[in-house]
Amino acid sequence: MPTFLSDDVEIAYIDEGEGNPILLIHGFASNVSTNWVVPGWVGYLKGKGYRVIALDNRGHGKSQKLYDVERYRAPVMAEDARRLLDHLAISGAHVVGYSMGARISAFLALAHPDRVRSAVFGGLGYNMVRGMAGTGPIAAALEAPSMDAVTNPTARTFRAFAEQTGSDLRALAACIRASRDPLTREDVARITAPVLVAVGETDVVGGSAVELAALIPGAKALVIPGRDHMKAVGDRVFKEGVAAFLAEVEGRSGG
Repeated sequence: MPTFLSDDVEIAYIDEGEGNPILLIHGFASNVSTNWVVPGWVGYLKGKGYRVIALDNRGHGKSQKLYDVERYRAPVMAEDARRLLDHLAISGAHVVGYSMGARISAFLALAHPDRVRSAVFGGLGYNMVRGMAGTGPIAAALEAPSMDAVTNPTARTFRAFAEQTGSDLRALAACIRASRDPLTREDVARITAPVLVAVGETDVVGGSAVELAALIPGAKALVIPGRDHMKAVGDRVFKEGVAAFLAEVEGRSGG
């Protein structure tokens, strides 16, 4: 993967295909490969005629690992995405984020509305404005000497996923401990880009897609049938819903 410097942080990314650009932002403890390549998103979107850009968030995948909690605030990570667009001389892109990536996408849309042609908030519904509580046990699980020392079921799930993706556990602990800058109902109501909120029907991590979409002017909701937070990522209904949404946006904007 090529890299670029976002301020002083080395960020790895991919840039494939031709056409209107789409920027993909993955979730916590994931990476470009796990979130977007293996579930088929990159190939699917390229097949629809898009140029697909995706970055490994700081502390994740092949990007630089940092251990200072403050360097993982969501607005800071949104600037990594904006600087990648700058690096590639892309004036504006559709942005698809999943889970933590959806949160980063929302901050990007608020800070740089001229750069976000549309936004898809995947795996994060109404809990975007409720905030993320109880991250201490997850951080502790990531810092534990082994999985055997982790008893909290939710924390064990995060630890297992982090090990599966070959992540730097210390960097992820700093990321999850980062102060969660609040996004209020009033904040999301100020998002001007067309928005699709897509969340699994049984996703208790993300919360309701319908309730978040109701707060954002003109936003649409997509409930992915029978899917939880992890299994919704590569779902066919999710992909087809995003493709239909993008086609509508492209048609409305003249391509």
